[in-house]
Amino acid sequence: MSRVLVTGGAGFIGSHLVDALLAAGEDVRILDNLDPLAHPSGQPPVHLDPAADLRIGDLRQPDDVAAALDGVDRVFHLGGIVGNGESMINVRKAIDSNAGGTATLLEEVIARRDRIRRVVVASSMVVYGEGAYRCPEHGVVLPGVRPASQLRERRWEPVCPRCGLATTPVPLTEDKPLQPISVYGVGKRDTEELALVLGGAYGFEAVALRYLNVYGPRQALANPYTGVAAIFSSRLLGGEAPRVFEDGGQIRDLVHVADVVAATRAAMDATEAPGRAFNVATGRRVEIGELAQRLCDLLAPALEPEITGEFRAGDIRHCFADPSRARDLLGFEARTRIEDGLPELVEWVARQTTGESGDAALAALRRAGLVG
Repeated sequence: MSRVLVTGGAGFIGSHLVDALLAAGEDVRILDNLDPLAHPSGQPPVHLDPAADLRIGDLRQPDDVAAALDGVDRVFHLGGIVGNGESMINVRKAIDSNAGGTATLLEEVIARRDRIRRVVVASSMVVYGEGAYRCPEHGVVLPGVRPASQLRERRWEPVCPRCGLATTPVPLTEDKPLQPISVYGVGKRDTEELALVLGGAYGFEAVALRYLNVYGPRQALANPYTGVAAIFSSRLLGGEAPRVFEDGGQIRDLVHVADVVAATRAAMDATEAPGRAFNVATGRRVEIGELAQRLCDLLAPALEPEITGEFRAGDIRHCFADPSRARDLLGFEARTRIEDGLPELVEWVARQTTGESGDAALAALRRAGLVG
């Protein structure tokens, strides 16, 4: 019988993917270590469908991975540690869990490559680092990480690295060089490159998906480095204004978890997908300050976003993507508008009992000298 493995299947995106696979009649197995950062109780979440075969184990342990792959012919690899801030403090854990866990998984896949036909790995926008920009003199340029000296002067916008002129942000395509500026980004870059390199070398099919800013129900509110929309919502429900770094003008692309699941499933079967990386995005932009204000209007109209004027190491200014490759080769197009997705997220967050933990996380970043 055909069976699919979802690593990280008890988590935010993974559990939604598991639901969709089960609804399609798939035999689904989950490998998840129920890390306390995502699962504070140490127990599977109540929304996890019991029809899936849950194996509690660690991607870094070959025996756990080998047992989970028994009888499997396809793998969705979503397991790992999430969060730029978390990775900058707990460096070894982030690299071991993401790059190391992926290496362990792929070694076991290689040993079964006659049976496992495709591996789809979850990568992230963080592999790009800073976004792409257009200079009026030099066309599209890649400024890279903003110098700390510039950020301390509260000059937020990247400038042309060749002439110093002001630039305009442009959508990222998949051929932009990968220049991660956080440990999490390094681990995700390694995750996708390991899969694509080893898939090509050993002859199994591998696909990498670069998720943009995913939001929706089931985000891990106990993780202070979860998605920005969930963090803002959690603060508002606690009676506190959302905290916005820099000046709030950072541009992002928020993609609903239902659309992410649709793209992930499409990547498993699309004939032209193997060996490629894909942006999973809407192609629509939103400024972080605007997002915070939208959530204030929905949850606490008396509150206004708190624009801190501070910056964090590992943060980028703008990142939004061109989704045309996924449209052309996966047949994927994001359908959920932010006007519809945010109220759904807010409704879900309002039913949760997990307290807001962003203040403690910010204090840890300050102690480490990662906030300026």
